[in-house]
Amino acid sequence: MNKHQNLLTDKLNGLSLPEINNTVSVPKNASFLRKLLAYSGPGALVAVGYMDPGNWVTSIAGGAQFGYLLLSVILISNLIAMMLQYMSAKLGIVTGMDLAQATRVHTNKKMGIFLWIMNELAIMATDIAEVIGSAVALNLLFGFPLLLGVFITVLDVFLLLMLAKLGFRKIEAIVMTLIATIFVIFMYEVILGQPNMSDLFLGFIPRKEVLTNNGALLLALGIVGATVMPHNLYLHSSIVQSRQYDRKDKSALKEALRFAKWDSNIQLFFAFIVNCLLLTLGATLFFGHGDSLTTLGSLFHALSDSKVVGAIASPVLSVLFAVALLASGQNSTITGTLSGQIIMEGFIKLRIPTWARRLITRLLAVIPVVIAIIIFGDSEEVVEKLLIYSQVFLSAALPISIIPLTIFTSQKKLMGDFTNHLWVTVSAWVITVTLTILNIYLIISIFV
Repeated sequence: MNKHQNLLTDKLNGLSLPEINNTVSVPKNASFLRKLLAYSGPGALVAVGYMDPGNWVTSIAGGAQFGYLLLSVILISNLIAMMLQYMSAKLGIVTGMDLAQATRVHTNKKMGIFLWIMNELAIMATDIAEVIGSAVALNLLFGFPLLLGVFITVLDVFLLLMLAKLGFRKIEAIVMTLIATIFVIFMYEVILGQPNMSDLFLGFIPRKEVLTNNGALLLALGIVGATVMPHNLYLHSSIVQSRQYDRKDKSALKEALRFAKWDSNIQLFFAFIVNCLLLTLGATLFFGHGDSLTTLGSLFHALSDSKVVGAIASPVLSVLFAVALLASGQNSTITGTLSGQIIMEGFIKLRIPTWARRLITRLLAVIPVVIAIIIFGDSEEVVEKLLIYSQVFLSAALPISIIPLTIFTSQKKLMGDFTNHLWVTVSAWVITVTLTILNIYLIISIFV
């Protein structure tokens, strides 16, 4: 680590997520597989954001309305995510700072507060999606009123506190187990649907209909917006520092970067498969019914309706769908609260007890959902519209996350020998400009 990096780190007077920083041991002189297993985990927590409840309706609706057409959008979005997440991990490993800390060092106090507020809104928007997803899942599985389900999600805070006492490695294992649950359920349901494999593979080839058809374009933008999450960039730059490696040894940094890339790309590949399964489920089982299948509840009931999915209709499929939804909501709760802590400590250097931070984050997400239910009624359509509108904050926060990430990882004085290659920097700026334009268009489309 060079002198400039040391000065920046000293200026921060604190580690990113100090309770987990440098706590996970990594074997030395071990095989590639053993080291990969030791480094694996942060990528899973990041991948959760790419398959949260906010993705579900968009991806399934894309398949129900346009078949396999939008698989190419999922592919492109995932490739973008792989690149940005690696840049984020590299920033954390090389500088010893997370993205929030690095941004705060390079801005004044007022700008730091503004960026903190914007990112807190994005965290709140993300948590709203998890609250709604979990509440809907509890309603579908156990018949709980949505309002009761929303209040039950507050108990997630205490679940997280118990998990935290088990150690960060245990949290990673639980998250990976829940991801595997989601994967197995949707793979099973898609296999039952017997998709047309030739049409499926052709769906990964970009076609002009994505841009010329307004409905397809809007859903494509929704898929992109729900895939690339700003809070994941802050999260990844922090949790990769949980591994024990020599921060001053260049070869140790190289090894940490190598395995961080493997971990991230493997886990994001699983997220890619899950999102493809969601869209394929829509294309295989619900094609032609897209106009009526606009909520998670309608998808749940359709899986047991022979008029929609034919002979394979079964209450078991519906229950499995709801179980996967609940797993997705719980997973995203863990990562959302961690991201909130990173952003608060990084931008305004405020540290509060972990339980208070997590309780505040969850209450901020619960309040707008409760207000919507009280005013407009205990209706799934109402809360899921709120889920759609919450994505606006994510769209607004994305550019202010990608731009500093690209700037920092392209600076020689900050990154030293680990500076981005020219093609990475150029690609990152093209992605930044493109996503900013698309997100502005998506915001306009939602409200107009």
